[in-house]
Amino acid sequence: MKMNGSYQNCNPNHCISCTVQQCANHCGSENYCSLEHIQVGTHEYNPTEDQCTDCKSFRKR
Repeated sequence: MKMNGSYQNCNPNHCISCTVQQCANHCGSENYCSLEHIQVGTHEYNPTEDQCTDCKSFRKR
């Protein structure tokens, strides 16, 4: 979580890299997710490219 310009109480999960800084689970400049696991899903009926997949664990910061 971001407090006064820095991320505090963020425990990066080094198995889940992430560059989505707008997510509440993002660990700042470390570019890791703080969750123990994430849910990946799709918004397409028949996904054929990586752009068809989504992190369903995303929470707006």
